[in-house]
Amino acid sequence: MTLYDQWLAVLIAIAVGFVLVGTAIIASKLLGPYARERAKEVSYECGMLPVGRNWAQVHVRYYLIAILFLLFDVETVFIVPWAVTFVDMPEFVLYYMVAFIVILTLGLLYAWKRRVLEWQ
Repeated sequence: MTLYDQWLAVLIAIAVGFVLVGTAIIASKLLGPYARERAKEVSYECGMLPVGRNWAQVHVRYYLIAILFLLFDVETVFIVPWAVTFVDMPEFVLYYMVAFIVILTLGLLYAWKRRVLEWQ
């Protein structure tokens, strides 16, 4: 089996994926209802017209909190399967996980020291 035979299925799957997504996008544009009205151009379609400008600057601290949330969410993705299969794993896996948790803890302490987690 050559390299091209192994990757041919992947390339076919990618091509089929692009065709399906493209077909869905084109079909939604052609078949979906579309009405141009003033209510569609407001920021929130809640039935009330906005008061004042509809643009507001967001502080970078919100993005830092979101990145920290994702960091610890990804940590959960790694720790839960590890904890489920921990008994069947060799001993060095424990040290790898301890190192992983130490690195994440150092990152959390750094963020705490830089006062990223304080709401003001």
